[in-house]
Amino acid sequence: MAVTCDCPMSQPGPTLAATCGGGAFMLFMGLLEVFLRSQCDLEDPCGRAQYRRHMDSVYDFIVVGGGSAGAALAARLSEVPEWRVLLLEAGFDEPTGTQVPSMFLNFIGSSIDWGYTTEPEPAACLGEKGRKCYWPRGKVLGGTSVMNGMMYMRGSRADFDSWAAAGNEGWAYQDVLPYFLKSEDNKQIEEMDQGYHATGGPLTISQFPYHPPLSYSIVKAAEELGYPTRDLNGETHTGFTIAQTTNRNGSRLSVARAFLRPAKHRANLHIMLNATVTRVLINQTTRQAYAVEVRNSFGGTETIFANNEIILSAGAVGSPQILQLSGVGSPEVLARAGVPLVHKLPAVGQNLHNHVAHFLGFTMNDNNTSPLNWATAMEYLLFRDGLMSGTGISEVTGFINTKYSDPSLDNPDVQLFFGGFLADCAKTGMVGERLDNGSRSIQIIPTVLHPKSRGRLEIASADPFEYPKIYANYLTHPDDVKTLIEGIKFAIQLSETKALKKYGIKLDKTPVAGCEKIKFGCDAYWECAVRMQTAPENHQAGSCKMGPRGDPTAVVDNLLQVQGLDRLRVADASVMPAVTSGNTNAPTIMIAERAADFIKQRWLGATTPPYPLGNGGVSNVLQAADSTQYMTWQRWA
Repeated sequence: MAVTCDCPMSQPGPTLAATCGGGAFMLFMGLLEVFLRSQCDLEDPCGRAQYRRHMDSVYDFIVVGGGSAGAALAARLSEVPEWRVLLLEAGFDEPTGTQVPSMFLNFIGSSIDWGYTTEPEPAACLGEKGRKCYWPRGKVLGGTSVMNGMMYMRGSRADFDSWAAAGNEGWAYQDVLPYFLKSEDNKQIEEMDQGYHATGGPLTISQFPYHPPLSYSIVKAAEELGYPTRDLNGETHTGFTIAQTTNRNGSRLSVARAFLRPAKHRANLHIMLNATVTRVLINQTTRQAYAVEVRNSFGGTETIFANNEIILSAGAVGSPQILQLSGVGSPEVLARAGVPLVHKLPAVGQNLHNHVAHFLGFTMNDNNTSPLNWATAMEYLLFRDGLMSGTGISEVTGFINTKYSDPSLDNPDVQLFFGGFLADCAKTGMVGERLDNGSRSIQIIPTVLHPKSRGRLEIASADPFEYPKIYANYLTHPDDVKTLIEGIKFAIQLSETKALKKYGIKLDKTPVAGCEKIKFGCDAYWECAVRMQTAPENHQAGSCKMGPRGDPTAVVDNLLQVQGLDRLRVADASVMPAVTSGNTNAPTIMIAERAADFIKQRWLGATTPPYPLGNGGVSNVLQAADSTQYMTWQRWA
């Protein structure tokens, strides 16, 4: 049973009532917020990291961006007591309401969302206003791990082996697996593939406490089509699963909660919120980064110096933007923006890409379901169970091979996501799913895992608060369209299996606006549909690509150092040469873990002991510290 506490309350971010549509839910959500904030494990007023208002002007390491990578990296660097570490985050702390898994969609478009939009797309999002796609990204301590679906998915072995094959030494699957394990505290390790998981790390991994019956039926349906249910972070990456997630006891576990809150008593770790980095200062003679300029919460600008290194972990949008504002990038881009050239690196902002998808709507008989009400709320408040302790059928995912992918390579080209059965407010949840005829709507969302289309990002001006120009260029490569159409066909097949037919699931055949004149269901229709109603995932990557030194398409080398500069690294999803096959939160944390070891190796001259590798995986895993005690570097050295 959940307990309450008497610690002073904080009020970070928007409330649940503010994020819900529909007046009928305002009072309910307001009262629910009050109850949630009385729950010590959710509000955690005494456990939040300590935020220093009076900052020093010199640190050993400055980490820019408190998202999935930055939060983990800052915590790991502060394990060295002699190092003074500063973490800079443009947003505030995570709101209490984000801790409730079923509310994960509410905060998209809120004040903790950067709310980026792309420039007008030439071949996608054609049905959106101005042909612009929406890119939600977390502007909050914990970043997008505060507002994502919490699915823990590492990617395929082939993803990382391909990074290494492209010249990135040390990034093959066998090299990165130990860093996934280093973070992990898997609460269902006995049920997972042996040798691929660990316990004792700061990041709790488990399935949600509650599963809608339809979740089990979806994986049974996949079995009818030849795709078994399995651990997709284990020996094989093809198949279906009710996924493990980053949740702890039925509440969201953001990277900030997992890594930063246990470090709150460390005097050497300072966190500055509502602090926007406007540029990195670079000595053009020594080619070394030495300071950052920061616009603080009082509206002033201050310069903070780094004795050792500055690490950009601002994400696939923020990191290239800050580099360009600092004069690092293409001379042409910088000249148009009015930024003096400091270091020529044309690859900055290039290679930007994302998983691209299409939402297929289905209707089904509404059997034995419960809306969001006080009964479901109390079940969650008292026991951290029930509808609010999960994300509905969004917990299910599957990886399949279309005719364009070789099954023997275990590198599937389409991922299936699902939407529905979500205990939420009228804006996005249970009420919105119910139709006038008593049926319910759900979604199946096929997603292209290996997009060939590439975009770019360019600052619009020297103003650090003006959003950059994002050219996603979705579906400009014809192979992406072909793959997505095959994913749609599989999704329809899935709905026609015996396991799902009992729910009366039917494809919504209402023509997509703009495609009415094309015969419904043919390839030409689906091509029109995906171009009109394009669904980009929140898996942006690649804009500070990692590659061998001297590679003109790369921004950082295999140690994540900015090419041609010293004491400046990038560590986040932007360094991925190609986006991983699946949700990107887990590999982004892995990149941060890897970066922390690179930095410790440079400045302390030693590395953490490797995890012993055995046949078929990892054995005798070296346990990381638990969520309340971290190993210090002295114990490793």
